[in-house]
Amino acid sequence: MKTILIVDDEPRTRLGIQKTLVAWSAGRHRIESAASGVQALEWLETNTAHIIITDVRMPEVDGLQMLERLSMWGPLPVVIVISGYAEFEYAKKSLQLGVFEYILKPLDKSILIDAVQRAFELDSGRERLDAMEKLVDRKLLEVGRDEARYATAIKDAISYIYAHLHEPISMKQVAELLHLNASYFSVLFKEQTGVTFSDYLTRRRLQKAKELLVTTRIPIWEIAEKVGYQTDKYFIKVFKDNEGTSPSQYRHQVLDTEQSIQ
Repeated sequence: MKTILIVDDEPRTRLGIQKTLVAWSAGRHRIESAASGVQALEWLETNTAHIIITDVRMPEVDGLQMLERLSMWGPLPVVIVISGYAEFEYAKKSLQLGVFEYILKPLDKSILIDAVQRAFELDSGRERLDAMEKLVDRKLLEVGRDEARYATAIKDAISYIYAHLHEPISMKQVAELLHLNASYFSVLFKEQTGVTFSDYLTRRRLQKAKELLVTTRIPIWEIAEKVGYQTDKYFIKVFKDNEGTSPSQYRHQVLDTEQSIQ
C-alpha cells in the first residue's frame, strides 16, 4: 500500500484534502497528514511517503525548507506543492527542487485528484526504472568485457558455469575438470576477473534469475531450480540479500504496467 503525506498548517485545508483523497482512494492507499514541516520531517524519519502534498507557507519550517532538508536524506518522493500565492519565487524554487506539480488555492478537487493520479504514474515509472537498472550486473559486464585477455582455463571455467547454471557447481569440481589445483585455480580466478569464484557464480545465477523473472511468468520455485538452487527458500534469501528485494517484488516492480489509478 502506497502512502500520501499531506502537510498543511491550516486544519480546514488539511482535513479537506485528506477527506477528498480518502474518498477517492477507497482504501487502496494510506493517507497521512502533518500539521507542520517539523511534524512532517519527524514522521518521515521512520515512515515512507510515495507522494507528498505540501503547502508553501507554514510557521517554523515552510514547505520548501522541509523539502530542502528532506532532499539531504536522499531522492525526494513525488511532490505536489499547494499555495495561496501565485508568486514567481515560490514556483521557481519548486522547480529547482524537482517538484512535480504546483497548484494554487483554493483547490479544485478534480485538479487535485488528477495531479495525484499523474504523481502515482510517475512514482510507478520510477520504480520500474530502478528495477530495470538493477537487471544488469555491472560487475559481470566488466568481467565479460575483459574476457579476451583471460587465461584459457578461466575462459573455460566461465563457459562451464554459464552452461551448467541449473546444476550444483563447486570451485573444486571446476578446478578438477580443468586439471588444476583448487587453491591455484581460486587465486587465478580472482586475479584475472577481479571477483572470487563464489561471487561470480552467485552473480551469474542471479543475473539469469532476473532475466527469467522479467521475461517469463514461471513460478519462483521453478526459477530457483533453473539457476541451480535446490530450494526456493534459499534462493529467495540469496536474492534478497543481494538485490534488496524478494524475487516476486522484483518481478512486480518491473512488470507492473498499470498506468493510472481508477
